[in-house]
Amino acid sequence: MSTEEADSEPKSHSKRRNLTAQGGTVASMTLLSRISGFLRDVVLSHFFGASGAADAFFVAFRIPNFFRRLFGEGAFAQAFVPVLNEYQTARERQALIGFVKVLSGDFSLILLLICSLGVVGAPVLVMLFAPGFWQQDGRMELATRMLYITFPYLGFISLTAFAGSILNSFHRYAIPAFTPVLLNLSLILAALVAAPLFQQPVMALAWGVLVAGLVQLLFQFPALKRVEMLRLPRIDWQEPGVRKVGRLLIPAVLGASAGQVNALIDTIMASLLVTGSISWLYYSDRLMELPLGMIAIALGTVLLPNLSRLHAEGQQQAFGETIEWGLKIGALFGVPAALALYVLALPMIATIFLHGEMTAFDAAMASYSLKAFAVGLLGLMLVKIAAPGYFSRQDTRTPVRFTLVAVGVNLCGNIALFYWMGHVGLALTTSAAAIVNGYLLLRGLIRLKLYRPGRVLLFWLGKICLASGGMIWLLLVLSPSDIHWIEMELTARIFQLSMIVVIGAAAYFVLLLVLGIRPADLRHRV
Repeated sequence: MSTEEADSEPKSHSKRRNLTAQGGTVASMTLLSRISGFLRDVVLSHFFGASGAADAFFVAFRIPNFFRRLFGEGAFAQAFVPVLNEYQTARERQALIGFVKVLSGDFSLILLLICSLGVVGAPVLVMLFAPGFWQQDGRMELATRMLYITFPYLGFISLTAFAGSILNSFHRYAIPAFTPVLLNLSLILAALVAAPLFQQPVMALAWGVLVAGLVQLLFQFPALKRVEMLRLPRIDWQEPGVRKVGRLLIPAVLGASAGQVNALIDTIMASLLVTGSISWLYYSDRLMELPLGMIAIALGTVLLPNLSRLHAEGQQQAFGETIEWGLKIGALFGVPAALALYVLALPMIATIFLHGEMTAFDAAMASYSLKAFAVGLLGLMLVKIAAPGYFSRQDTRTPVRFTLVAVGVNLCGNIALFYWMGHVGLALTTSAAAIVNGYLLLRGLIRLKLYRPGRVLLFWLGKICLASGGMIWLLLVLSPSDIHWIEMELTARIFQLSMIVVIGAAAYFVLLLVLGIRPADLRHRV
């Protein structure tokens, strides 16, 4: 395009955002986070395996993370980002700055109160999250001692998520997406360097979590300063924007929390099962987090601010087209990822975790729950893609109904299956709940006429399924038996799994090209 053409281009077009590039930025940074997360879990599994101490740490770590995902990354972000975009679109800059200052002050005060209550009530929280720890081999006492240290992490990481939401609204995605790497590095250093200095080595991990929270928050400050949003907070409960966020927040807590409530139920039930069940679920869930983080969370991160902007500007056609783009990208990467996780469950678990204190039995148990989780991967992705369609319109109430249904499915399924199928039953019902939640969210968007699926999407899905089928056939041919994976040396596992994954992925994308899906089809600007 010539300079004259660029100068004459409509102003509205010049403001259009490349969602593909934004999603690529988040996905690439998330990939670094997941790789460092795998290194972290390799270290943790090597030194602590699926022991009682590991179970205790995972509970002490999961409790603040549960509240963090509710208030920091979940409900608060869903209620805050649409209002922030409204200020960016329709208000003066000073009003935007004032809103951020007041909300940061009010939010900090609330977090201080919550963290104080959490530390005081640590024994009660451990009992609620892991009732099976009561009077069992010291896990109750150990988890409580660690929770005294890890719970304040909630305050730091929630403010980090708040800062990340501001940066995302300014279309600065790299720093927030990279930040979890710092948590992983902190835990790796805690296990390798600090753990030998403690009488109970696992206590070093609790301190590693707390330090990581502070470091992650400080890491956001330079980026906030560059967008002129690093401001001294102040308290004001009457500011209109804050009151609007408050009204949206309570239903958003339920609307954004289905996965967290289900995870809580799983932890409670798993604590009643044999020692190691919590760890088996944790390790399998960590593998699920790779495609979920790189694809679904990346899409949700990009969709929320852009859909909020499109809604504020009244661009309803672009709104629906953007949701369809999210569905297409989610299916393109989610379908083969779910199938590959199911087929390669044991090879992946064995390659990443089977060493040190981890046993072959632990690897097999974790692989069974990974297969059950893989069944619901597409449902989890659909939730992350469809939910922003509601939250961007400041509708936090509709998803609540769907969340309650999903939680009910999970609870009933757990009660029916956890004694019969153990930790695998817990994972399977989590998948069922995710599928139900995702279906209800998508159906709701269609009924509200915010999105209308067309033949293009159906053809797209058909081609993806054909290519995925070819990929899975190849993986089954190339992969040896489960016993072979258990008996192989670690270096041989790494080499063979890497080759199988690379060949399978290459075959999938070649088949997509043959079927007519091109890289240009992934682009989307709004």
